[in-house]
Amino acid sequence: MVRLGFIIGLIAVIGVVLSGFSASRVYEQEAAIQRIALSRAIDVHASQVQDRLTERELLGRVASGLFRKPSVIKADMLQPLRSSIYTFKTDFVLATWVARLKPEEIPAAEAELATAGFPDPIVRDYDGKPLDLSGDAIPLDVVMDVEPRNSETMVLTGRMLDSDPILGRTFAQALAEGQPHVSDPIPLTRNGPVGVVLAAPVKNTDSSDTVGFVTFSYKLATLMLTNDDLSLFSVVLKDPSRDGYELVADESGEITSRAGHPEGATPMIVRTVTFGNRDWSLAYYPRIDPYERAQKVALIIGLAGLALTLIVCGLFGYVSYSNIRLRREIQMRIGFERRLTAVIDELNHRVKNILAVIQSIVTRTLRHGSDLDVARELLIGRIHAMSNVVSLLSDSQWQGVMLKGLLESRAIPHADRIEVEGPDIAVSARAAQSLSLLFFELASHSDEGLAVVGKHPRVTAHWSVTGEGKDATFYFRWEEFNTSAATRRPDSEFGIILLDRVAPEALGGTSKRYFTDVSYVYELSAPLETVVDVNERDRTGQFSAPVRPVGKPRKP
Repeated sequence: MVRLGFIIGLIAVIGVVLSGFSASRVYEQEAAIQRIALSRAIDVHASQVQDRLTERELLGRVASGLFRKPSVIKADMLQPLRSSIYTFKTDFVLATWVARLKPEEIPAAEAELATAGFPDPIVRDYDGKPLDLSGDAIPLDVVMDVEPRNSETMVLTGRMLDSDPILGRTFAQALAEGQPHVSDPIPLTRNGPVGVVLAAPVKNTDSSDTVGFVTFSYKLATLMLTNDDLSLFSVVLKDPSRDGYELVADESGEITSRAGHPEGATPMIVRTVTFGNRDWSLAYYPRIDPYERAQKVALIIGLAGLALTLIVCGLFGYVSYSNIRLRREIQMRIGFERRLTAVIDELNHRVKNILAVIQSIVTRTLRHGSDLDVARELLIGRIHAMSNVVSLLSDSQWQGVMLKGLLESRAIPHADRIEVEGPDIAVSARAAQSLSLLFFELASHSDEGLAVVGKHPRVTAHWSVTGEGKDATFYFRWEEFNTSAATRRPDSEFGIILLDRVAPEALGGTSKRYFTDVSYVYELSAPLETVVDVNERDRTGQFSAPVRPVGKPRKP
């Protein structure tokens, strides 16, 4: 056995070393492959985004170049461009013609907007408020045409955008550069998506003056942040207006701003794309960490190597395992025989106790001089009560029964007229036998009281638990109303012994019975630990549960 154990140990050490070396090599190769694949996928995505942005910027440049001697005040300047801008098949949300109007040209512009059928031809501020022309006579950037035209977009015409905090700055930058310029991310409509506005300046063919702007609005989600659900990464846009914030698109394309990654991760790669004479930073987060994936693959390889090692070791250790298994089977058989012997001894002990109790019931019930009919009825009832509690104990594997079950009609006479109140505690096997006979003895005398006048006594069975821990006390009270010593059948000799001595001594408590002015009362008190089933109490963590009274309570 020592030599066999040494060989098995040596094989195990060699297998572990080889498995660890293989896992290490696989980890390095898999991590490198994953990094390369992720970098290539990011480069492809960034290139696609740049191509898409270049197409949109080219559309702005082409659209601004198609204007020939533009009439600044004209309200349908986009009409000749509609077929051209749709030829590019770009997914713009809104295209507008923004004219640079002098203050004296505003009345003519309002008349042109009214003639074109726009709902609000009055030139006004960007937020819809009346325009204040008390300042310097500088050109005003006013929306004169929109595409597409619908109820939501046509209300934008007539608005002066110079005072808009974002678009006004965009127009000023495009005017200064003389080239298309793009805005910061903004909501494109009142409740619309977040996007950017590309403003392309339109030059007068007769001079180098800028007479207006052609603008195209694009959804930010489809423009820069789209990626395949099965891609290896997720892309976010560094917010140009707030340092440290990122713009991220969800599955529905809605843009939200966040202060860094929610899990504290850092982007693996940051790519810069150019759009509208601005640089935009795209940050890429890997959806699956390449190092984590490499660790998983390496772990699988290592576990496979260890499994092979275990198989080889198991073949060499078969003889040793067989010996151990045989020894365990022998020990289990010996233990089973011991437990079986203990169970048989316990069963014999319980059967002897039950037979002794039945013998005592029969002897005391059929004493010399007792009425045979009454004795026979009492004997059958007492044995039935014992049979009922034995059945309950057998169902619970002699682990105790619930106290309420001892008051069921199949074992207690006239149980349907007994009003039960108290917590349904689990009593021990010994206490159950004594209480079952006690309940039968009390109930068997409760129906004799007023039979001569056609009445029956009202019976209540109440118990409660007071105190805590070792000081907890079980208190039981049986009370028969509408009865007295003159009308109630006297307790039998066996009943008196059971009520006054056997039941209290079995529970380690005390009892008393007496008549009041209107009832017969039997009271029993005992320590709770002699009444409850300790196993049931420890298993459930409590020894009582509320019990609904049986039958409708009646007034005494």
